[in-house]
Order: sequence, then C-alpha cells, then structure tokens
Amino acid sequence: MFHVKIARALVLVLATACSLAVGAAAQSTSPKNEAQSAVPGQEQPLSDQDIQMLRQNLRSQRKQVIAANMKLTDAEAAKFWPVYDQYIAELVKLNGTKYDLIKQYVQNNGVLTDAQADNAVKKWIAVDQGVSELRLKYVPIFRKVLTPQNTALFYQLDRRVQLLIDLQLASALPPIEPKQ
Repeated sequence: MFHVKIARALVLVLATACSLAVGAAAQSTSPKNEAQSAVPGQEQPLSDQDIQMLRQNLRSQRKQVIAANMKLTDAEAAKFWPVYDQYIAELVKLNGTKYDLIKQYVQNNGVLTDAQADNAVKKWIAVDQGVSELRLKYVPIFRKVLTPQNTALFYQLDRRVQLLIDLQLASALPPIEPKQ
C-alpha cells in the first residue's frame, strides 16, 4: 500500500517551509523591514546558502518519498538509486534557473521591466521544456534498471512531488502587476 498521504503531507510541509522562506525574503527587501531587521529577534533575509540548504532538504525529502513508495528489491535498489541520483543532479541544474528567476523577482519586489518580463517568460518555459526533455531522456535509462510498472510509478511519484513543490512556490509569489 502506498504511503501517499504521509508523503504528500511531508512534501507540503517542506514546500510550505520553502515558500514561507521565499515570502520572508520578499518581505525583507522592503525599506520598512530593512529597518526592522536591525531589531533583535527580527528575521533576516535568506542568504544563497539558506536557499541552497532548503533546496537540499527538499531533495532529501523527495528521495524519502520515492523510497517509501517504491517497493524495490535490494538488487533493483542497487541499480535504481545511482540512476536516480544522476537524474536529480541534472534536474537540480535545470531548477537552478527557476530559483534564480524567483530570486530576481523577489529582489525586484515583483516589479519587472518589459524586457525582464519577456526574459522571465522565456526562461520559465525553457526550464519546463528542459525538465520534460530530461524526463524523456531518462525513461530508457530507468527502464534498464526497473520494470515498466516501476518506471511508471517512479515518474508518477516524481511528477506529483514536483507539482506540489511548484504549486507551493508559485502560490508564495505575488502575481506580477502590469503597468496601467
């Protein structure tokens, strides 16, 4: 039986923590909050190191969700996890662009020039396309180490986790407000 409910809750908690951190970083860039940050006990903006640690924690939890739901034999696991780690390493590189876009958006307080907006749209779509291409690239690689059903299960779990993370990140960012 799947542990999907537990996994969803775990991912939501971690993704919410990440989205709250992104929101805290966005709020910390306002002049009011800059003054408050000098007050003891006030939250400081997230550093690149903090963001990297959050991303690493998300990857760790993602792996735990996959492990909890994939019923692999020892032999399958020995072959699967190195391929998984390679896949995630490539995914991290692609998602780096996404986090750079979020960081830029937060630093600009959600205000984008027309050129920045055009560039952001193109980069977001390129990231989405890159992730799709990566998934397609890895289907035959995962198929070498998993049955067709386990390959499908992996992709189902991986996609669900990614969608939950993306939803939490997207909902933490205010929409762009076009100039009137």
